[in-house]
Amino acid sequence: MAFFLPRALLPTEASRVGDSPGQPMALPSDLLDWGLLLQEVTMAGLHELRFTEEKPLLRGQDTELENSDAFLSAVDTDWKEHDIETPYGLLHVVIRGSPKGNRPAILTYHDVGLNHKLCFNAFFNFEDMQEITKHFVVCHVDAPGQQAGASQFPQGYQFPSMEQLAAMVPSVIQHFGFKYVIGIGVGAGAYVLAKFALIFPDLVEGLVLMNIDPNGKGWIDWAATKLSGLTSTLPDTVLSHLFSQEELVNNTELVQSYRQQISNTVNQFNLQLFWNMYNSRRDLDINRPGTVPNAKTLRCPVMLVVGDNAPAEDGVVECNSKLDPTNTTFLKMADSGGLPQVTQPGKLTEAFKYFLQGMGYRWTVPRFVPFCPGEGTRAVAYLKDRRLSGGAVPSAGMTRLARSRTASLTSASSADGSRPRACTHSESSEALGQINHTMEVSC
Repeated sequence: MAFFLPRALLPTEASRVGDSPGQPMALPSDLLDWGLLLQEVTMAGLHELRFTEEKPLLRGQDTELENSDAFLSAVDTDWKEHDIETPYGLLHVVIRGSPKGNRPAILTYHDVGLNHKLCFNAFFNFEDMQEITKHFVVCHVDAPGQQAGASQFPQGYQFPSMEQLAAMVPSVIQHFGFKYVIGIGVGAGAYVLAKFALIFPDLVEGLVLMNIDPNGKGWIDWAATKLSGLTSTLPDTVLSHLFSQEELVNNTELVQSYRQQISNTVNQFNLQLFWNMYNSRRDLDINRPGTVPNAKTLRCPVMLVVGDNAPAEDGVVECNSKLDPTNTTFLKMADSGGLPQVTQPGKLTEAFKYFLQGMGYRWTVPRFVPFCPGEGTRAVAYLKDRRLSGGAVPSAGMTRLARSRTASLTSASSADGSRPRACTHSESSEALGQINHTMEVSC
């Protein structure tokens, strides 16, 4: 079932999880104390975000929250590159930040034909996304030999299978000491991370899978791929995988830019090996619970993303039909084509934020409430987890709460606006009650 929401129906800051819209905040009786509180809000609440956790800190981590300033400044430093040894060869990884307590890392895996820069730079450089990622370690994984400047593999080199690529990821997690990760994958990278989550479910807290195709290639598809390889250059073949036919014709500037980047940045011999292995993949062994005996599926919260008219649209729809609807979100984005993280980073960031909220992460931001009659409004930071604070506090931040399960949701938009729009509520813990998960994807 699909749901459509206009921007007007999105929850405002005053109506999100844990707030009480329409109920004015009690003002301090002492005006001087109120002025001091307002000053602290301005200096602390409006200029930095805080991250806390509901569950008790482990021993030796008591100073984690006190040192959050050091972490926030650390994420602004340059990315660090690593070559990590795995059972199936070296993996090139770039990372920003360092592990902190029980916080998950955001781990990405790019599509075939790209590397982490070509696939994710537009998304992770988006201003609102940076506000989210400053709370997490971000780790970009490049498939073997796909990073810029990679050496060419020798003749006869056996490129890892898709299953082996998935089995290489735990080496990255162990190398950096991550407890678990929130994975973001596109295309071939989405398949790798889904396979990884099936093999190592305890290492994955959530997945964002864009343009995933859970099906292996049949003989007809295999023959079509071989024929395309004979009549087209490798970059053009890859472009038909990344972009829809409409984009290839109408969005020539973007397509030409990626054609040049794929030709000049990614080693063509290495790319051919990755492309061949991706097209030799097997079906992703998943089934919706209850449809077959002992069905295997992804246990973590999953957000499936695909652009309208994207080449992978049918595959993503089928993947959605095979996942547990109680923890799966299906997002079809209008006007985004084959690379929604590139063409619509703002909409994807908003969807990612609500996805994190469904997993129990929440942001608090300054609220504007009447200071006194006739004197306008003043910003007051309000921590939504009252069990931790007991009320209003002079800071803003992100709080890790008891995990809630998201309901299945498809959010999309149509050009003619004729399709119905609705929304659902998620099941959540007793402490949180009903949470309204909405995603706005219309223009």
